[in-house]
Amino acid sequence: MTETLDAGIPAAHSTARAALTRRSGRWIDGWNPEDAGQWEHEGRAIARRNLGWSVFAEFLGFVVWQLWSIVVVLLPGAGFHLTTTESFWLISLPSLVGATLRIPYSFMVPLVGGRNWTIISAGLLLIPAVGLALAVSSPSTPFWVLLTVAGLAGFGGGNFASSMSNITFFFPHAQKGWALGLNAAGGNLGAAVAQFTVPIAVALSASTVWAGLGLGVAGWIWVPLIVVAMIGAWKGMDNLSGARNDFTASLSALREPHLWLLALLYIGTFGSFIGFSGVFPKLIADQFPAFATIPIGTIAVSLAFLGALVGSLSRPYGGRLADRFGGAKVAAASFAAMGVVALSVVLTMPLKSFWLFLGCFLVLFAASGVGNGATYRMIPTVFLATSGASAPDDPRAKDAQRRSAAALGLVSAIGAYGGFVIPQVLSASAAATGGYASAFLGFVAAYAVLLIVTLTVYARPRGRLAGHRI
Repeated sequence: MTETLDAGIPAAHSTARAALTRRSGRWIDGWNPEDAGQWEHEGRAIARRNLGWSVFAEFLGFVVWQLWSIVVVLLPGAGFHLTTTESFWLISLPSLVGATLRIPYSFMVPLVGGRNWTIISAGLLLIPAVGLALAVSSPSTPFWVLLTVAGLAGFGGGNFASSMSNITFFFPHAQKGWALGLNAAGGNLGAAVAQFTVPIAVALSASTVWAGLGLGVAGWIWVPLIVVAMIGAWKGMDNLSGARNDFTASLSALREPHLWLLALLYIGTFGSFIGFSGVFPKLIADQFPAFATIPIGTIAVSLAFLGALVGSLSRPYGGRLADRFGGAKVAAASFAAMGVVALSVVLTMPLKSFWLFLGCFLVLFAASGVGNGATYRMIPTVFLATSGASAPDDPRAKDAQRRSAAALGLVSAIGAYGGFVIPQVLSASAAATGGYASAFLGFVAAYAVLLIVTLTVYARPRGRLAGHRI
């Protein structure tokens, strides 16, 4: 859904640089990050400024996307009485909506401009944030209203696709990996920050200037930051007239069978990260009620945020390990580790040890984060290998680069559906058996299948992939 910027651009010359032209509305003409002179003179500073505000806006997107994961745990204390099924729907619906929105969001940057869409997409976050604050202010709020507001939190999930699409246009090819990795990691951290901050804010609301807001403070506290993000994007970001999505490449990528296999793997890695991030606070509350929130003086902390934090921080290492050992080997190791940990959760739950339970999940989150980075790194490698290109200047290599850029957006959208699937599987398990053991056994089987696919298709490549390290 995005296109690298070096397509059709003349080779850069160290002795000259293309001039940038600025128009009203902070539009920039003539942008070419592959032009070394332009990049050194002013391009780098412009790109980094846009990256900074992009990370902040995407971070808030993840915050809003994951708000209901922690709010659901706090609803009973605010007088709400929900069934287990209803709770899991509130947790999973934002992921379903967010994953679906990632597809149209990916095309918005070329249509309206990266700066303009960042302002709009950040502004849309005000709707679920304020909606949450109002919806949870009274226990008499109907469930359908809660569910509707939770669905609107999916706006935050869509932000990832447009943010990544926008930033890829600003950086030269050699620095895209660093820039996109920083953008993704900054966004993912929003899930951890939301789960860490909300219980503290709710506890403080009883004895501070926020008194009277109750659980609604979980939504209100983000409103000023969202406004800052909008103003920052308005004053500090730019629109690139040369930013264009390649619809032809997107259609071509959709016809590549490996795209669907890679999307399946990404459901197993990123889907596990976002899915378990969403349900971890509720799993702790259900299995270990005393640890749902831990009082520390006048505040309360939920240790559930550690899962999203570990998963976010481990993601860059997955890409780095993939560079060294190959993405397929690292992804296979991640699926193996996730399967072993999921089985360990089943075997150790009867012991009723919270710290063992927490430790198992932190390993699971770390493995999913590493798998995220490794699987994402596999995408351009697979598309290049299937192109049959024999050299970097081969036209087929250029075409593979275009198609893989489109595939990155498509795979990220499909993978996010795991955030809906995992809570629903856990909900079905609880409804059918009264516990979560059967769901985790199902996850073990799923990780085993993904491990086999990774090993047979990519770790031991054959056919069009033969002779390539994936």
